[in-house]
Amino acid sequence: MKKVVNKAFIFLFVISQIACSGTGGHEEKKEIAKPLENNATQTSSTEKIILFFGNSLTAGYGLEMDKAFPALIQAKVDTLGLNYKVVNAGLSGETTASGNTRIDWVLNQKVDIFILELGGNDGLRGISIEETRKNLQQMIDKIQAKYQDCQIVLAGMQIPPNMGQDYTAAFRAVFPELAEKNEIMLIPFLLANVGGEPELNQPDGIHPNEEGHKIVAENVWKILQEILKPEAS
Repeated sequence: MKKVVNKAFIFLFVISQIACSGTGGHEEKKEIAKPLENNATQTSSTEKIILFFGNSLTAGYGLEMDKAFPALIQAKVDTLGLNYKVVNAGLSGETTASGNTRIDWVLNQKVDIFILELGGNDGLRGISIEETRKNLQQMIDKIQAKYQDCQIVLAGMQIPPNMGQDYTAAFRAVFPELAEKNEIMLIPFLLANVGGEPELNQPDGIHPNEEGHKIVAENVWKILQEILKPEAS
């Protein structure tokens, strides 16, 4: 475990250097991802929605959408014969502040399971912990107010220690603290066993490649399957 965490810090340190220089990585904007079906606008009234709301990691930066981890989750759901559609609402460069603005539009469609994957870009920019926590809490509040039965899963993230040990520890703690406070499920670290592994990332050393996304999908599935288990049995 110690080896993995250290590699993750190396991986995230590279991200921070690129983010601070403004030359790429999570700073690059791209079109918002679409639902993972060609006829996505024609949703069955009985079909449930799993929505992934995040940044370039969710959007599958550098890959075809069917190779990104949300699409791999759709494949797992289909294999189990469950009546769920996965919607990839990832947007590269997204922060918790911009996400908090965009989420109102995203929530115009009914959501049954909402995976919230934001915060990484906040940490890389040194945004105050209080601001990140506030934005994440407001997004959670909006989801719960709009759809009381929606299951929320929060994706945890880590940052390198170059912002200082206090900031690094406080940032890491935001995610489990919010998960406990709101009684929602937590993915401890989205990039576990992927960050810092060159063979699992694209040449930029930042974004997972196809093999890396497979592992990210497993990290997500470990938590998501607990929600889906009753329907799969």
